[in-house]
Amino acid sequence: MDGFLNIAKPAGMTSFDVVARVKRALSQKRVGHAGTLDPDATGVLVIAVGQATRLLPYLNTEPKIYRALCGFGRATSTEDASGETLEEADASGLGEKQLADVLPKFIGEISQVPPMVSALHHQGQRLYDLARQGITVKRAARTITIHALELLKFTPGERASAELRVTCGGGTYIRTLCKDLGLALGLPAHMATLDREAVGEFRLETALAFDEITPKALIPMHDALGWPTLTVDDAQAADLKLGRSVPLTPIMGNQTRNSPLSGLGVVYNDRLLALVRVEGELLAPFKVFAG
Repeated sequence: MDGFLNIAKPAGMTSFDVVARVKRALSQKRVGHAGTLDPDATGVLVIAVGQATRLLPYLNTEPKIYRALCGFGRATSTEDASGETLEEADASGLGEKQLADVLPKFIGEISQVPPMVSALHHQGQRLYDLARQGITVKRAARTITIHALELLKFTPGERASAELRVTCGGGTYIRTLCKDLGLALGLPAHMATLDREAVGEFRLETALAFDEITPKALIPMHDALGWPTLTVDDAQAADLKLGRSVPLTPIMGNQTRNSPLSGLGVVYNDRLLALVRVEGELLAPFKVFAG
């Protein structure tokens, strides 16, 4: 039972809670996820089951797409709605055009300081663990990429809000983006809600509820990777299982699927056998799977 699940995470659950739920539903011990979602956040959470957990480092999880509600007029200790209020202000002077004029400044490669409630490490401890102890440490700014930033809806008022769709690269903190938007507008701000609509090719419209989790719902490992696929005979499979490279030409001559002439590929022998890279005229395995 190896493969991936696209789960629609509800609010109020941690990513670990979802992993535990999948373990129980499928009676599997080996389950992981491809990037956390905060307990209050909802949306796409990619789950790996069985040997698919070994593919997580190779899974394409970009771009990520989020739908976020940014609240103006209040800043919090966690940069989201659950934190303690640090600052308040009247945001009734904020207009839609004023906000729209600022958004382009946050598109492209920008600098962002991770929040204290992130899972990043500082001297061996998670930042969010330090934050729970009331400890704040200096964090280095990191370069992130915002591919698109779309204003879906603006609601004016003393506590103005903006619904945004953010298409971004990995390592982007939407709560910090909301806070920084407020700073650019001279207002305290926080992330009120967050819904993840996509992680790479995994989309919210095809995500599963918990009662839909079955072995048949597993996405095959090679489908999730999206790499070119090769099939081999038993003799070639035996070499690959032992980590030996095999000649590329005989394999290429009997392929019916799109096959890699260069780069990375997936090798099959009834089931997923190995991840390989092309090295000259050889296929060199760099990750071998049981069976």
